Amino acid sequence: MAAQDFNILLASDSYKITHYKQYPPDISKVYSYFECRSRSEGQFNEVVFFGLQYLLKKYLAGPVVTEDKIQEAKIFYQLHFRQPVFDEEGWRKILETMLVQVWYPITVATISREFKKILAKHLKATSGSLEGLDFKMHDFGYRGVSSQESAALGGAAHLVNFCSTDTVAGIQMVRRYYGCPMAGFSIPAAEHSTIISWGKNREKEAFESLLDQFPSGPVSVVSDSYDIFNACKRIWGDELKERVMERSADSTLVIRPDSGDVAETLLQVIKILEDCFGCSLNSMGYKLLPSYLRIIQGDGIDLGSVDEVLKKLRDKGWSAENVFFGCGSTLLQKMNRDTLNCVFKCSYVETNGRGMDVWKQPVTDPSKGSKRGRLSLRRNSNGFLETVERGAGKPEEDLLVTVFENGSILQEYTLEEIRKNAQLWQEDIIPCQHNQDHLQAEQQHIMNAVH
Repeated sequence: MAAQDFNILLASDSYKITHYKQYPPDISKVYSYFECRSRSEGQFNEVVFFGLQYLLKKYLAGPVVTEDKIQEAKIFYQLHFRQPVFDEEGWRKILETMLVQVWYPITVATISREFKKILAKHLKATSGSLEGLDFKMHDFGYRGVSSQESAALGGAAHLVNFCSTDTVAGIQMVRRYYGCPMAGFSIPAAEHSTIISWGKNREKEAFESLLDQFPSGPVSVVSDSYDIFNACKRIWGDELKERVMERSADSTLVIRPDSGDVAETLLQVIKILEDCFGCSLNSMGYKLLPSYLRIIQGDGIDLGSVDEVLKKLRDKGWSAENVFFGCGSTLLQKMNRDTLNCVFKCSYVETNGRGMDVWKQPVTDPSKGSKRGRLSLRRNSNGFLETVERGAGKPEEDLLVTVFENGSILQEYTLEEIRKNAQLWQEDIIPCQHNQDHLQAEQQHIMNAVH
């Protein structure tokens, strides 16, 4: 049920309020679609659709328009435009602004899944399995977003792909709107303030206190407050070595570097830890730190740096099992609507009972051309999703589902169902040897399939 203090008539770009005066006379239907528009320079081959159910439940379900809200909107827009422009009968046309905002959770879920592809590829290649993959990327983004709702939406979108997060708002959103009591997990972890508050000369005591306070279960300790290499070699690898080695496999000490060149720092840290604690070889012949010791890198993380780090570790003979990653603003904030080219476009209208396909085709940028007519979604003979335009699709093949109509939610999805739909394919883990033309064809089908 939508919040009663929310006025949907005021949740709009201003200019939408004037559009009812701009359509042709006697127009009775405007048909629009949402998509992540395919572009040749696009970074992603596919997208993850997520977040619409929250918007529907939060803002649109149930009785959302009352006489009081209509009058509030009428007065507001009269003052805002300095003329009477609000159409009491045609207010429904302003919904586009809110619906387009689904671009944000879609983009976060897509980027999160791209992280998962990279991690899966390296984990499989260096360990032979995907064990622990769902905990390899931790959401550090709560403090880096612009609002509580952004944290909730973005944090929830990350949980489509992973189970590791510090963004409590995302867990709460999934619990309330997607039927999952506990979707994400964390461990006790230090920040710089809890280390430096002991003073520079008492860094060892700060570290030892953490081992005392959390004797069982994993604990993460940021170790670069002064000198990450000294901390790993002298404190962890010498003065507290026995304390570290006493910890069991399920009480891992996770050391966190948090500054410097990502790849080079991590390579130096893991070499120091090898010298101090030794290592073993896994079934694939790659080196593995003792089970009581791991590393998490949370600074400077993006898709490129994760891939670079894991490649360099692999080149030095290290398994991806040794490291975890955390990502903050790059995961939840460093994006916009153009990251996936998300658009909401009109493609069909009816006037005086007659239908007409409509579209835009700017001569200055053909990539901004829109689709024509009523649309449907189907799988082609190669198994890829594709959009059928101009009402030419067969109803029995249409995969689009009506989830909301006239104030009622008709279809709900649990996080479990969404996670299943977003699972990685085998070719995501072991890249297929497609030729370039075939790959481009796949990209076109997949990108066009999201509506």
